[in-house]
Amino acid sequence: MAISATSRSKTHLTLTLLLIIFSVLFLLTPSSSMSDDDDDESDIVSELLTLQSQSNSGIIRLSDHLLSRLLSSKPPRPFSLLIFFDALQLHDKSELQLKSLRSEFALLSSSFISNNAPNPSSKSNLFFCDLEFKDSQSSFALFGVNALPHIRLVPNSASDIKRDTLQMDAGDFSRLAESMAEFVESKTKLVVGPIHRPPIVSKTQVIVIVVALLISLPFLVKKLIAGETLLNDSKFWLAGAVFVYFFSVSGAMHNIIRKMPMFLADRDDPSKLVFFYQGSGMQLGAEGFAVGSLYTVVGLLLAFLTHVLVKVRSVNVQRLVMIVALFVSFWAVKKVVFLDNWKTGYGIHMYWPSSWRL
Repeated sequence: MAISATSRSKTHLTLTLLLIIFSVLFLLTPSSSMSDDDDDESDIVSELLTLQSQSNSGIIRLSDHLLSRLLSSKPPRPFSLLIFFDALQLHDKSELQLKSLRSEFALLSSSFISNNAPNPSSKSNLFFCDLEFKDSQSSFALFGVNALPHIRLVPNSASDIKRDTLQMDAGDFSRLAESMAEFVESKTKLVVGPIHRPPIVSKTQVIVIVVALLISLPFLVKKLIAGETLLNDSKFWLAGAVFVYFFSVSGAMHNIIRKMPMFLADRDDPSKLVFFYQGSGMQLGAEGFAVGSLYTVVGLLLAFLTHVLVKVRSVNVQRLVMIVALFVSFWAVKKVVFLDNWKTGYGIHMYWPSSWRL
């Protein structure tokens, strides 16, 4: 009986030890798997940082294989992707503005990187990437991209590519890098920071211009004293005044700074061109040219009435010209107001005194 009790106690002890060992192994297995997943994610981020450092602007050129591997990691990922879909064969089409948008996207990328140092352990890393159509047709089909320009944000929580990713609308890059930055900040809650644009004139060009001015200064002073320059020509000042007036009322400075195109291709029908874009956040060059021309016509008519027509002796001619000028001016202003109502959705209505109402 004593031997039997001893064997039973040994058996119970052995079973208890085995149970403890299996329990420890069971508890350690998930943590080991999680550790492997963390290592894989860390390796992916490190690889992305390496590819980013190899690009001048920080844009990573994706391939079908690399994109598939990035999207295969389980969300939430330690990174988000902002992808510019490009096609080199369409760079010659000026209405698409792919080259200028690609350069603005590069400015956005380099500015974000310089303003925000990437952190491999961060869960909010944002990487700027591009896909070229010839090299990544499968990725274009995966995202369902069938028209350019196209920019897509892949959040770190995206599990379904078509449902969970966010497309940047035309209004989101109407002001180029600045409006792209606003899109990124609104969708990712990250701070892009200021856009670092290269200076329009380099230091070398400034030195050359200054030297040229110093050399030509004595000759310019001599011409100015003799009254033989354009500055002494009244027609030059008249043309300059009209140009400055047109430049100020047409929004040309906005178009130059933002590099706005004169027109865009219609998204629904690429064979058609859009000259007037509905939406207050974007103004095409054709819109500014049309509005500037209408305002310039009104300004020139006003100048003609106040400086030329008053010298005409015939009262009938004055009245006729005045009526025509008022009619044309009313028509031009009405067109401008109509365009503003159509773009912004806000209506401007004429005020009538209450005593005029029936």
